[in-house]
Amino acid sequence: MFRDAHGLEVTAASDAEVVAFDHVVSGYLNYRADLPKRLEALMLAAPGMPMAQVIKGCLMMLSFKAAAVPMARAALASGEALGGTPRERAHLAALAAWTRGDVEGALRTWEDITDEHPRDILAFRLHHFVAFWMGQPARMAESVDRVLPAYGNTERTTAALLACKAFAYEELGRYDIAEPAGREAIARNPSDLWAAHAVAHILEMQGRQDEGIKLLSDLEPHWAGGNGLMHHLWWHRGLYHFERGEFDTVLSLYDRNFRNLSSPLTQAAPDAYIDVQNAASMLFRLERQGIDVGARWGELADKAETRIGDCLSTFTLPHWMMALAATRRFEAADRMLDGMRTFVEREPAATIMPLVRDYAVPVCEALVYRAKGDPAAALVAMRPALDGMDQLGGSHAQQDVLQQLFLDCALAAGSTPDARRVIDHVRALYDIAPDRRRGYADALSKLG
Repeated sequence: MFRDAHGLEVTAASDAEVVAFDHVVSGYLNYRADLPKRLEALMLAAPGMPMAQVIKGCLMMLSFKAAAVPMARAALASGEALGGTPRERAHLAALAAWTRGDVEGALRTWEDITDEHPRDILAFRLHHFVAFWMGQPARMAESVDRVLPAYGNTERTTAALLACKAFAYEELGRYDIAEPAGREAIARNPSDLWAAHAVAHILEMQGRQDEGIKLLSDLEPHWAGGNGLMHHLWWHRGLYHFERGEFDTVLSLYDRNFRNLSSPLTQAAPDAYIDVQNAASMLFRLERQGIDVGARWGELADKAETRIGDCLSTFTLPHWMMALAATRRFEAADRMLDGMRTFVEREPAATIMPLVRDYAVPVCEALVYRAKGDPAAALVAMRPALDGMDQLGGSHAQQDVLQQLFLDCALAAGSTPDARRVIDHVRALYDIAPDRRRGYADALSKLG
């Protein structure tokens, strides 16, 4: 029996197969842009390796794209035909649950795997990421605290775990735990994009823009070979400049960095969910400040039309709708809403079904009503979703754009209680007062 880089037994035919598998896992953990090539090499070298089929299927699912699900199911079928150890079969069971829409079942199975095998870094990291997109930071924190003691202080993987700890506790508002963990992860591995991401979130939530710009500027030379998470880090830098009122810099970062349509990363995945979220939310914020964003919405709206009916990334749905609303493509917006309602009817057992029904649909309806000049109807549509929108996934910093949408509707509809409700909610999340934040200062002034 062979063992992987973390000492776990794996079914394989040679050491070379295990090395190829470890190379893919490392590429996944470290957000490498060459991950697809690593996966291709693994599948050529080890098609009979159960864990090779597992990681292929999981990487397909991580695109959160309906078109990738058949490929994930094909990998699952291949893996199931190969058998494997009990741990490997548990991984296949998690993938099976995921492909049929049972995200909760996949999460529980990954938890079972790490309970018995705390050094199963793949099960841990998949759990961490998927739990985040289900809006469950407490679950993320519990998981990392459970497995971290199984790793040695000098292991490279420990830095990746500390990065996960930092992000989980940041989302819980425990910056006293989050920042030391994130700083330690960066010190151990300055190229760890997830560690930089975690600390960037902390600085955003505390209004430490100058520190954030310096942090990301200092770390950027270490990002060579990184994947699209670099775009999200540049988006974070854009948020810092946005708060400082440096809108020309924000637009420059948009065009040259996090939404550069000619870059190889963007061309390889032009509709990647995180890139769409970055772009749409920044354009929305800029327009609220009266900034002319030109024709930038158009390409996002074009891509939105091709994704109608694809609901796997629940938090991306409002961002697609932002583009359709901004370009006044109301017929396409109606089709997108119909596609979401059809998903709800067609997938009653899917874990994300109630999230689409109870949060994504109301928010998207509000965006359409707002664009049509009916803020009162937008407010009525979105009000029931306000307290549960975090379940769509996304960080507090990302969710903030939806809070600003509700605030705009409340002010335009003349509903002071609703406006104060959302401001009080934001006040409780951020360590910086709303009147010192660009998205809320004007509203507070209007409210007196």
